[in-house]
Amino acid sequence: MKSIYGSVEPYITRDGSEIRELMHPTVHGNKAQSLAEATVHAGAKTLLHRHALTEEIYHFTSGEGLMTLDAEQFPVRAGDTVAIAPGTAHCVENTGPREMKILCACSPCYSHDDTELL
Repeated sequence: MKSIYGSVEPYITRDGSEIRELMHPTVHGNKAQSLAEATVHAGAKTLLHRHALTEEIYHFTSGEGLMTLDAEQFPVRAGDTVAIAPGTAHCVENTGPREMKILCACSPCYSHDDTELL
């Protein structure tokens, strides 16, 4: 199976980020995980949220900002990768002058139902 970037329409998730689902079981037929590209615009911040079931891995491909994991906050930039365990409150803030792009791998796959806003 193959996904073509230009044919994937972005949408806004519950946390306020713009997402392109590059690979998702409900669309592409893969089994247990999803891969998306998130865009956080300059000066924007996603809403603090957590996932009860889903483990996420964020890989930052452009931009810079601040990552919050529970009570911890630290800088992130292109090239960094962050693991987010299920149940961990998290958000990301773009503190740079251009878009922040993040590849988001989720297992099990991303679901609005597994997103709790805090």
